Amino acid sequence: MPIYEYECNECGEAFEKRMSFSETDAAPACPNCASENTHKKISKFGALGGAASGSSVSNASSCGSRGGFS
Repeated sequence: MPIYEYECNECGEAFEKRMSFSETDAAPACPNCASENTHKKISKFGALGGAASGSSVSNASSCGSRGGFS
C-alpha cells in the first residue's frame, strides 16, 4: 500500500497515512486534533522522481543513435 502525505486544515499538522488505492478519496482524521478537515499534499519525492526520469530519457535518446537494436 502506498503512503500518502496529508496536512490538517485546522491545526496545520503534517502527517503520513498508509492507505489502499480505493481509500485515497476519503480524508483521514488528523492524528493531532482528530479533525477530518485534511487535504492531500503533493509529495516532494514524486516531483523529484519526475525530474530524474526526464533526465534519463534525454540521456537515452542520445545513446540511441545507432538506429536500432543489435
